[in-house]
Amino acid sequence: MTSEPPNARPYRGVPADQRRARRRAALMEAGLELLGTRGWAATTVRQVCAEAGLNDRYFYENFPDRDAFLLAIIDDQVARATDVILSAARQAPRQLQPRTRAVVTAILDFLTGDPRRAHILTHAFPASPLLQRRRIEIIRTMTAIFTAQTHETLDQVLLPDADIELTGLTLTAGLWELFTTWFRGDLGIDRDHLVDYTVALVLSTTELATPLHHRLH
Repeated sequence: MTSEPPNARPYRGVPADQRRARRRAALMEAGLELLGTRGWAATTVRQVCAEAGLNDRYFYENFPDRDAFLLAIIDDQVARATDVILSAARQAPRQLQPRTRAVVTAILDFLTGDPRRAHILTHAFPASPLLQRRRIEIIRTMTAIFTAQTHETLDQVLLPDADIELTGLTLTAGLWELFTTWFRGDLGIDRDHLVDYTVALVLSTTELATPLHHRLH
């Protein structure tokens, strides 16, 4: 009969897999705290383990290296943001203006609800080539959501799929920079103005079909 590995045995009544999940959660929270307050350079394995109160062997139990850990933090926040966006869209009326306003408001609520998220947006991403590369993938993901929502919300989509994708890509990349600039305090507008402008910008893209048709034909 094979004996159970020591690390797999319950400790104080807590199964091994639960203990590991708790350690991973503690590391993720420590990483979010460091990345969202002190920045990318300060989020080292040593500092994360100190913040979490764990030995570094538990870090490598969950993550192969620092880069994988940083991407795990970002991907977790992106997954949460995606859930927020889709939930806001589902709960809003199937009309372009109220649904767009609901989604834009939800995104800003998400970013302002935890100041660490805005700090990552304004400081960590620009400072890290690794996160800059991930930013490209995030923008592509958000572009796909925009395309799906356009088809779901509009009864008749006049733009071809290629142009819808171009529009989503332009909006997503542009709004990323707009929100980053606003969170840095470099724009002299309040939140309501930012929401109104963003909604108007998104709505204006639905009027691209006619001028695009005349320009290309």
